[in-house]
Amino acid sequence: MTDSDLDMVLEWRNHIDVRKYMFTQHVISWVEHKSWYERCLKIPTKHLLVFQLQGTPHGFISFSQIEGGKIADWGFYTAPIAPRGTGQLLGKEAINFAFTNLGLCKICGQALSYNEKSINFHLRFGFQQEKILRVQDLDERNARTVICFGLLKNDWYMNQKGKVYVG
Repeated sequence: MTDSDLDMVLEWRNHIDVRKYMFTQHVISWVEHKSWYERCLKIPTKHLLVFQLQGTPHGFISFSQIEGGKIADWGFYTAPIAPRGTGQLLGKEAINFAFTNLGLCKICGQALSYNEKSINFHLRFGFQQEKILRVQDLDERNARTVICFGLLKNDWYMNQKGKVYVG
């Protein structure tokens, strides 16, 4: 992700079809977005990526390395107008990038319990549900349950060899 991607990523992030599944669900202002981006640039273990198909941006991915750099939390979303199947391509490429380029041994993900699409996405890619955090995320209206997932590098490569991945 570069400075030139900021407007586009903010537009995606603020779209109701993306925002309703985020932990922070208010409309993000330009100032808030720019400040977040500038903070991220100062963190060498934070990786912001724009996913492209045939040179056209179609999604956003973030990896935040923890635990000595071998484990990372990730977040992602596709552009609201991305073609059907983009999420599967984004997932496969992002996971391969994390294990190959970043040298991770584990990727951790979280989904709000009502985000069935994200939950199924993680499970389809071989993530294991590791815990459920009840009343973990409090917004102005209600308490939300968070489902936590983990994918180990060895499991990912075993699934790839055994063609367990369903794309």
